[in-house]
Amino acid sequence: MQDAIKPRDARDVAEAITSAAANDKRLELIGRGSKREIGRAAQTDATLDLSAISGITLYEAEELVLSARAATPISEIEHALEEKKQELAFEPMDYGPLLNKKPGEGTIGGAVAAGLSGPRRIKAGSARDFMLGVSAVSGRGEIFKAGGRVVKNVTGYDLPRLLAGSWGTLAAMTDITLKVLPRAEDCATVLVFGLTDIRANEAMSAAMGSSCEVSAAAHLPQWPADNIAELKFPGKAVTALRLEGISQSVAYRKMKLEELLRPFGELGALDASKSRAFWKNIRDVAPFANRTERPVWKISTAPSLAPGIAAGINTAAGAHYYYDWAGGLLWLEMPGDKPQEGAVRIALAGRGHATLIRASAAARASAEVFEPLDPVRAAISQRLKASFDPKGVLNPGRIYAEA
Repeated sequence: MQDAIKPRDARDVAEAITSAAANDKRLELIGRGSKREIGRAAQTDATLDLSAISGITLYEAEELVLSARAATPISEIEHALEEKKQELAFEPMDYGPLLNKKPGEGTIGGAVAAGLSGPRRIKAGSARDFMLGVSAVSGRGEIFKAGGRVVKNVTGYDLPRLLAGSWGTLAAMTDITLKVLPRAEDCATVLVFGLTDIRANEAMSAAMGSSCEVSAAAHLPQWPADNIAELKFPGKAVTALRLEGISQSVAYRKMKLEELLRPFGELGALDASKSRAFWKNIRDVAPFANRTERPVWKISTAPSLAPGIAAGINTAAGAHYYYDWAGGLLWLEMPGDKPQEGAVRIALAGRGHATLIRASAAARASAEVFEPLDPVRAAISQRLKASFDPKGVLNPGRIYAEA
């Protein structure tokens, strides 16, 4: 059985990493393990369990700043923010249900390390855009801090953003400072029923190009729409556009958006309560959550290219899929238990990034889980890894075999 090391603070983390480096040991970093099955199945000597490094350390609601230790559950942070009518505007998804785990176990460190961003990304930005500061321990065992507690700071290189999306391969984050935002007073969702993928792409493009300030846009073909459990749609594809803000503004923009979308087809709407439930389902990939034996891919691409890519994969593999980020994000569930990576890579043809989010350990060991890098980007990635973690102590091989 793999040894487990459970540090209590940054100093303990530094000691554990220093010892591992000195003894040529490899460490798997986990917070609470909610995303442990994402990434390549790498071999390590011990687990660095950061779950004890938890708790909110600073929350200045008036300044829109929150600091928390890396293993603080997102649910705990969201509860604190809710009391002040604020939120994490990047809407970090909960991978628990998709990976056959309990919901609500994801941590803020895991969300940042995985670069999670929900439906509001098209308006508010991604996780990395809300990072103000970070404390971490490099693979050399060195404790370092970067950034600060204000939006504008000039404290050197932008290491907080570099660590976002690094999957724990560069450093073990111990404390994170984030910008938070006021939560919208009201929200509503305008629906268009029965559109083809191409027509839905046109509708979403029109909505995003309008003055209606759409904060989320998604398109679900009939099968995933039918499998949004809390909501009953009329057995048709559903294209959804979210509006947020003060009630009077939402009502006015909803009227304008309906006028814009009426030529596309039959319209519907969701009130605030149903709208929040719907977008939580979109965020957490609910249509694919209960079919854990089936591989799931996440593809980021240009919205205009998404229908063609989805059609290519569907023709080759018979995948279920839906679109988020106005078409810029594709979620695909493959039939059977094979990732069918060839079909995905051929259809994508270098026009985006495909990540294998859910698959068996055997499938992850044989597939390129993350988008393969060209030689230039691969060299940059290897130099970064060597700078932060020269002995390859931290999460070795989780993203790429050579890093």
